[in-house]
Amino acid sequence: MGLVKIDDSLHQDVRRASAVMCRSINAQAEFWMKIGMLAEANPTLAFTDIVKTQLQMVAAETNAEVA
Repeated sequence: MGLVKIDDSLHQDVRRASAVMCRSINAQAEFWMKIGMLAEANPTLAFTDIVKTQLQMVAAETNAEVA
């Protein structure tokens, strides 16, 4: 684990989004980084498709069903 230096305005954006999404600031930043990384690797996928794929992967790992 390490520290990541980000711009103050981006930190404020993360803080606001974390409050709305009921995530910690770190969890919100991690979510944005993961989705951004996946979006760069899969430029033809929409945000909703990326999230759906991630939910399906977690469901398969936990043997739970995703609607």
